[in-house]
Amino acid sequence: MAQVDRAPDQSTSEPHKSLHLIRRHSAWLAGLATIGAVLLVSLLLWGVDMGFPTTVSSTEIPTSGGGSITLDRTVREVTSGAIDDAVNRITKDGSWLFDGLSAAVDVVLVLIENGLTWVPWPAIVTSLAFLSFAAGGWRLVGFTAAALLFVGFMDLWENMIDTIALMVVAVVIAVLGGLPLGILSSRSRLADNLLRPILDAMQTMPSFVYLLPGILAFGLGKPAGIFATIIYAIPPVIRLTNLGIRQVPSETIEAVRSFGASPLQILAKVQIPMALPTIMAGINQTTLMALSMVTIASMVAAGGLGDNVLRALQKNQPGNGAIAGLAIVFLAIIIDRLTQAVSRSRQEMLRSVG
Repeated sequence: MAQVDRAPDQSTSEPHKSLHLIRRHSAWLAGLATIGAVLLVSLLLWGVDMGFPTTVSSTEIPTSGGGSITLDRTVREVTSGAIDDAVNRITKDGSWLFDGLSAAVDVVLVLIENGLTWVPWPAIVTSLAFLSFAAGGWRLVGFTAAALLFVGFMDLWENMIDTIALMVVAVVIAVLGGLPLGILSSRSRLADNLLRPILDAMQTMPSFVYLLPGILAFGLGKPAGIFATIIYAIPPVIRLTNLGIRQVPSETIEAVRSFGASPLQILAKVQIPMALPTIMAGINQTTLMALSMVTIASMVAAGGLGDNVLRALQKNQPGNGAIAGLAIVFLAIIIDRLTQAVSRSRQEMLRSVG
């Protein structure tokens, strides 16, 4: 006997819909009533000019005239004092570590700066022009040569060398630290959940704030600027490494695993090569952010092109500031085009192999 499909019973669905709407409206009404009650009580007890209870303690200090002054200690002062004490304790107990890191960074910076200064500037211009031709053709060659000659004739060549040395050290350390963290977060949900809010805070924190722990740990100078630059520039390489590995198709991973590949082989021979374009984009962004932060790091005597910008601001010299700013922009464009070219060539090589 054939079964006949029955239409849904409207009499049973209507009450359910009505009950759902009543519950929804009741929740909204309860929320509005709670807000109104809190508002009314606050106005009746404290009035319109109600402030947060920020005072922790009050101290009466007598004055020479026979009166007294009341000094209030607020929650912010207590919190900031605790942070200051912790930072001072860390910098004091770890002075041996910070001094060693500072000495090592200074040695590497001196080697890079002396090496780039030893090479005659025509050789550097010719080398970068050749790389630009391999990366983007004659148009990029013309821009690179013109930009470098502009920097040289504006007497900013040595400062540019200092900026490049600072940026190279900061980027190398950021990449060496960021790639493992990105791989870890891509393979562990717990690590990803822990790193995500930390990276959000690092990217939203004002860049000038990073100079404070750098000064406390390393003092004024280039190591403090490099420390601040690493913290500011490391999030993109972590995030995009994590994203690139997670975007590798699961079917590909399952196919490789079925042939007996170990997790380390899957990571090294499948996931990282397939995620390399995204990882290179993260390294590119880290490099550009390091260049921008190196400029700000001139406030802690890091030197480089940022020092020219800072002096122009202090002396109200818009011309010198514009020239130094253009030099930084030109350097950023050259680095961006070259790193993008490396990423494209690597991607094309992987496609041809595949």
